[in-house]
Amino acid sequence: MNTTTLYRPVGPKELKLIEDSGWKAFPPRLLDQPIFYPVMNEDYAIQIARDWNVPASGSGYVTRFEVEAEYSSRFQEQVVGGAVHRELWVPAEELEEFNRHIVGHIEVTQWFGKTDQKMTS
Repeated sequence: MNTTTLYRPVGPKELKLIEDSGWKAFPPRLLDQPIFYPVMNEDYAIQIARDWNVPASGSGYVTRFEVEAEYSSRFQEQVVGGAVHRELWVPAEELEEFNRHIVGHIEVTQWFGKTDQKMTS
């Protein structure tokens, strides 16, 4: 099976919900979050985790995961700044289905700020 590697920068609350899923799924979006946007490269995920998540919540984490390539190709890649700022826009109502196409476990690859939260990925 071909997969696409994606990244998701998260704060400690979202990380805890991912851990609670057994490292298999991302939590539902909040009402004011109509889009789930995994990013296409680790450099961009690091920028968000370090520069946005740390100031907002004290910690930022970069997660990496694999999604079935055929499924992920349904979502158009969006460039939201420079060439490194590439994301997939997944409508919030499709996140449960998106989670079913994750292959393997969600892993933490980088963390910034306070790192006292237990990570068992």
